[in-house]
Amino acid sequence: MSGRYMAYVGSYSYTGKAKGITVFDVDVEKGTFKERCEMEVNNSSYVIASSDGKTLYSIADEGVVSFRILQNGALARLNSAPIRGMRGCHLCSDLEDKFIFVSGYHDGKTTILSLNKDGSVGGIVDGVYDKGYGSVAERNFRPHVTCTRRMPDNKYVLSVDNGVDQVKIYRFNDKEQKMVQVDAIRCDLESAPRHFRFSRDGRFLYLMYELKNVIDVFTYETGDRAPVIEKIQTIPSTAPERTSQLTAACTIRMSEDETHLFCSNAGDNSVSVYERDAQTGLLKLLCCLPISGDYPKDIAIFPDGNHLASINHGSNSISFFQVEYKEKLLVMSGRSISVNEPNCCVITKVPTRGKKAD
Repeated sequence: MSGRYMAYVGSYSYTGKAKGITVFDVDVEKGTFKERCEMEVNNSSYVIASSDGKTLYSIADEGVVSFRILQNGALARLNSAPIRGMRGCHLCSDLEDKFIFVSGYHDGKTTILSLNKDGSVGGIVDGVYDKGYGSVAERNFRPHVTCTRRMPDNKYVLSVDNGVDQVKIYRFNDKEQKMVQVDAIRCDLESAPRHFRFSRDGRFLYLMYELKNVIDVFTYETGDRAPVIEKIQTIPSTAPERTSQLTAACTIRMSEDETHLFCSNAGDNSVSVYERDAQTGLLKLLCCLPISGDYPKDIAIFPDGNHLASINHGSNSISFFQVEYKEKLLVMSGRSISVNEPNCCVITKVPTRGKKAD
């Protein structure tokens, strides 16, 4: 792979053992990271790169923090902006880097902030608190927003509520900049939807359930008043023989070429690898194997699609694997490295001066 790639890992800093974001040089060919430095961010629970690859965003105690990604991969702090709510758990920018969407687990709030041309975070555009009660009294008894994304059609925003077992569908446009709910995907009780991804063409959605331990595949079509969303497949998020009462799906990622989808699972501490049919959107489970760590809270797919890094929050480590698609295996590609309480990882290509990252 041409160009330089960097990895940025967000960690909790409650104990003082981690500063917040650890910066790594990425060896794409070998499928490993090499630590370079740390940046101070209070409890970086989620990090993303902007769509153009020039800016890094992190959740922090003060709201959302932005950093310019320099040509050598280092970070230069731009600013931070409050979200007027409890700290977030998930971030996503839209494809044109006009807005950033913050999901609030603790207060059930979806917050949208504007993004400035230099990548810094602007003010709050809109915010919505979910209402209602869930079905699991000891855990999901109230709203927990865990993932919010703007669809490629720029007409609708989908927001996953893990607590009330729904995906709220909002109309949102650049002119009015107001979230207006038009529909919802009503999931099974006690299923706890958590994260979703969509294909680059916007035709398919992949929704992962934390407690039900499945992935639902939906078709997506833009509509005038609401999108048309239909379920076409349900597939386990882990191998049935590995599932137990302690199993909980954590996150899903897609390879850059969209030929494969990956899901990490806590409890059985595994990663599932799926083959994806670009025409039908359907998934086929290739393998589900252990990740040599505890609580794989996130996974990062290398740009070549042939390696992955498992972000193991429980064991304070990152483990590396080569994905052998034909043999249906995960083979360790290097020794695990120590990182204190890692939560999330993003791998991005370092932008060149005056150009957008590929």
